[in-house]
Amino acid sequence: MKHQALIITAGILLATLTGFVAFEAFRYKQEKYHDKLKQIIQKVNSSNSTWKAGENTKWINSDIAGVKAHMGVKLGQESGIKLETVSAQANGLPEEFDARVQWGDKCSSLWEVRDQSTCGSCWAFGAAESLSDRHCIHLGQDIRLSTQNLLTCCAACGDGCDGGWPEAAMDYYVNTGLVTGDLYGNNSWCQAYTFAPCAHHVTSDIYPPCTGELPTPPCINSCDSNSTHTIPYSKDIHRGSKAYGIAKDEKAIMAEIYKNGPIEVALTVYEDFLTYKTGVYQHVTGDELGGHAVKMVGWGVENGTPYWTIVNSWNESWGDKGTFKILRGKNECGIESSCVTALPAY
Repeated sequence: MKHQALIITAGILLATLTGFVAFEAFRYKQEKYHDKLKQIIQKVNSSNSTWKAGENTKWINSDIAGVKAHMGVKLGQESGIKLETVSAQANGLPEEFDARVQWGDKCSSLWEVRDQSTCGSCWAFGAAESLSDRHCIHLGQDIRLSTQNLLTCCAACGDGCDGGWPEAAMDYYVNTGLVTGDLYGNNSWCQAYTFAPCAHHVTSDIYPPCTGELPTPPCINSCDSNSTHTIPYSKDIHRGSKAYGIAKDEKAIMAEIYKNGPIEVALTVYEDFLTYKTGVYQHVTGDELGGHAVKMVGWGVENGTPYWTIVNSWNESWGDKGTFKILRGKNECGIESSCVTALPAY
């Protein structure tokens, strides 16, 4: 019995020691990564760039694996979906344009900043957000299309919270359609987003910090049980008439937004992007982290530097109230080479 007790005690001590070593190793990685970001901030702010970086203390609680979980576009991998490429042109484009200002008085969706939480669903957010805007702009109905519905039910779009393809999302909207749905906790529409908002790479007094990557919820072909939406799921489906890509051309992209509204774009995220605060972002330093999809709403010029205006899906506590500006006309981080959209069916 004594011998058995010694074995059990030794086992407990070994398990405790193993857990402690693992914890210390994880904490070490966190601290080292936070130190790296502080070095990136110093380099950006001393480089006389067009933007300013800042320390996000949230990184004390994250390592690089946790950061990469928020990159949700499968860049470099083929989706199998081929969209027609459109190269629309327009004369007399203004020097500055913001779809939120142009149509925001009738389309409240334009002002909304959503939150993907710790799910690599940016591909679905960029699509659902921009398509909600276009539905209102073209049809006059200020609704919200469900990110949840797109994320969970589009099998051809990719791997849900493990990433997907924006072009496949647009194709799904045209051929299958999306029900209505909005932010976590909003039961005004058919299917709300499952995951609660969290603080992405910043310290927030409003949101709890983001934790580990979340699994993709199942596809459910009915409205939420607590939904107050009076239209049944089968009759709430909204479809598009045409999905298409936009030529990698600055003027063509501007013309498309000016004529039809926001679009979904993808970019390669580098580590310095995580430290973005203000100004016109362009990559200065840091390693590549992955692909990310966002909503492009307009353009402008700041201190002589042309930029695109972008709405992110990391809630309004990140960046410039949830938005950022990025260099225009140079395909910065590939942002002009992966533009997709669709038109609603009339």
